[in-house]
This record gives sequence, C-alpha cells and structure tokens, in this order.
Amino acid sequence: MFWYALLVLAVAAERVVELVVARRNAAWTLARAGVEHGRGHYPVMVVLHTALLVCCLLEPVLAQRPFLPALGWSTAALVLLAQALRWWCITTLGPYWNTRVIVVPGTRPITSGPYRLLRHPNYVAVAVEVAALPLVHSAWLTATVFSAANAALLTVRLRSENAALGRAVLA
Repeated sequence: MFWYALLVLAVAAERVVELVVARRNAAWTLARAGVEHGRGHYPVMVVLHTALLVCCLLEPVLAQRPFLPALGWSTAALVLLAQALRWWCITTLGPYWNTRVIVVPGTRPITSGPYRLLRHPNYVAVAVEVAALPLVHSAWLTATVFSAANAALLTVRLRSENAALGRAVLA
C-alpha cells in the first residue's frame, strides 16, 4: 500500500502542477480576449477529481483490497501512459491548454501532435487514468463509480468545449 499511496500522491502533485500551468495559461488567453465557457461544470470537475484521489486511498484500506500483481502492474503502466498523453496534449496546445474552457475568438483548433489523431486526446488520458489508477490496488468500486461519473461529466464538458470552439472559429 505504501508504493500505491506514493503513486496516488504523485498524481495529486501532478494535478497541482497542471493547475499552476492552467492559471498561467488562463492569464495568457484572457489577455488575448479569451472567453471562458462552461463555468458551471468546473467546480463539479474539481470535486470529482479530488474525491477520486481520496477514494483511491480509502477503498483499498477500508475494503481490504489486495495488490494483485498482474492487474496492478498493467494498470500502473496505463496510468503512466495516460500521464504521457496528457503532457503531450499540454505541450502541443501550449498556452491554449487549460483546465477551464477558455477560447480566443478567431483562433483555429490545434491539429498537430495527438490532435492529428483525435479531437480530444486529453479526455482519453483522463478516462484511462480515472479507470486505471484505482485498479492499481484493486479498488474496483472506485474505478467503476468514478468512471461512470467522469463519463457523465465529460458529456457536459465536451458539449461545452465543442460549442466554444465552434463559436471561436466563426468569430
């Protein structure tokens, strides 16, 4: 459990780094007449992702979930791959990347890096991480509940983001 707790804490630290980058990028896009969309779902997203990390630590302890090497190591690899994809997205979007939906009117969507292959690769990384991180220590209930909640949130988020991107391109 010690190594798993370190992994969860490392993911939490990575999220803090994301928030620092997002804050800097928000200032950059807002200084260029960026417009924020979908503010209503953002607090829900913050609570969901924070609760995921807490439940990742609680379920294995409270439900006495074992570390199963085949499951644990394979899902740990998925977590690391999701992190790599996430940072590929962040570096590809540069100052346009954010945890919020902020778009600069008149800009075109980025189509390089992982965006050559998928319209929203960052959300693939998020979905993989939400499912895989709890399973590293057999927290199947956390993986199931948060994957379902994340799917519902992503439905709202993608609608908001796609609408915002469509309006930005037309501006």
